[in-house]
Amino acid sequence: MAVKQSRRDFLGMAFGGVAAVGGVLSLGAMKKTWDPLPSVQAAGFTTVDLSPLKDGELMKTQWRGKPIFVLKKTADMKKNENRDVVIGDANYTVIIALCTHLGCIPSWVPSTKQFKCACHGGEFNASGINTFGPPPRPMDIPPFKIDGMKLVLGEEGPEYKKLVAKV
Repeated sequence: MAVKQSRRDFLGMAFGGVAAVGGVLSLGAMKKTWDPLPSVQAAGFTTVDLSPLKDGELMKTQWRGKPIFVLKKTADMKKNENRDVVIGDANYTVIIALCTHLGCIPSWVPSTKQFKCACHGGEFNASGINTFGPPPRPMDIPPFKIDGMKLVLGEEGPEYKKLVAKV
């Protein structure tokens, strides 16, 4: 027995097909609005070349709008196993350069080998650990990955995970 299809059945199937395609396209558009903008994704990672740094030299850069200090330590600066990043045969301090008291940017004083915060007199040693004043804790370490002599800020590499696990 043949099934007789009416015009109404055809219109119902055609409408259902158009609605399904429209629904899939709408979901795709919604997902696209939830994805971060390319400018935001590009700001997520910053690559810093450490090869030009000399012993005792401080490099300043930015990652996600935050100031970052990278200090290549000299032989006479105390090594800190819990905070120093070892790249090649050199030790580096990599910190988010914001005082943990009120968020001021400390300055590096090479003669005393300290970071000093001008806002309220906080002091941090060369590893970014608070040594005097109101800062309640050491300066934060940004997530990073080591790629040869380059530091990729914003990506959690094994070196970063090792430092964070010690805290």
